[in-house]
Amino acid sequence: MIKKSFLFFISVALLLAVSSLTGCKSPGRNPAGVYGAGGIYDDGGAYDSTGTIPMSGRFTGGSEYAGLFAPVLFAYDSTQVGADQRAKIEAVGSELKQNPNHAVIVEGHCDERGSHEYNLALGEQRALAVRAYLTGLGVGADRIQTKSYGEERPANPGHDTAAWNQNRRSEFVLYY
Repeated sequence: MIKKSFLFFISVALLLAVSSLTGCKSPGRNPAGVYGAGGIYDDGGAYDSTGTIPMSGRFTGGSEYAGLFAPVLFAYDSTQVGADQRAKIEAVGSELKQNPNHAVIVEGHCDERGSHEYNLALGEQRALAVRAYLTGLGVGADRIQTKSYGEERPANPGHDTAAWNQNRRSEFVLYY
């Protein structure tokens, strides 16, 4: 009897250890279970892409405006915001500071090179870098959500350097 309960305990402990190592998320915190897939709930609550920062209801309703701001471009395999790209983020920051009822989703994108999983992670890191820059400008973190599309939504469908340069980006979707 002791051996069976001991084996059961060991099995449960191993299962928990393996699930924590593989990065499994609680379904209640990020329902999509992928990098930055939104985490927008039907019940009116929303969380950032990591599932940890409560967001206001502004992401669950209201109007969505994509394409109002220029995308932030990135170098190959990089998450660093280049000096030549900072003005683009500062324009978004200015809009958000002037309009406290506005919020933004920062969408991270990649070119087609790399695995699907790698590109999702890289896109998320790019979106988080832009988010960090915005919060550094004084925009409240509760007004910024991130999402990664990896290589799934190219700006340019080509398969050359010019296309790849346009596809390595973060875009802004404004909500009010």
